[in-house]
Amino acid sequence: PVPAAAAAGEENPVEGGPPDHSYSLSSGTTSEELLRKLNEQRDIIALLEVKMKEMKGSIRRLRLAEAQLREEIREKDRLLHAASAGTRKRHGL
Repeated sequence: PVPAAAAAGEENPVEGGPPDHSYSLSSGTTSEELLRKLNEQRDIIALLEVKMKEMKGSIRRLRLAEAQLREEIREKDRLLHAASAGTRKRHGL
């Protein structure tokens, strides 16, 4: 069979040398190996998509929690300011 990398017109810069990384294709890559690598890549992409969705959900929850905390701080600041103003009035300041 014709190697898939050769059929695709891809060449390894160092003929017969090891691939540059795990995703490189040697000139002897078969269709089956190429399909296996493609399926591995699809699996990785699917996992990354799931992780991205989880992270987006976490970010959304964190933003909601932040907004709630900011609102609590504003309310407490308002109460402290009102209490402080009332204390100054009672003492004639």
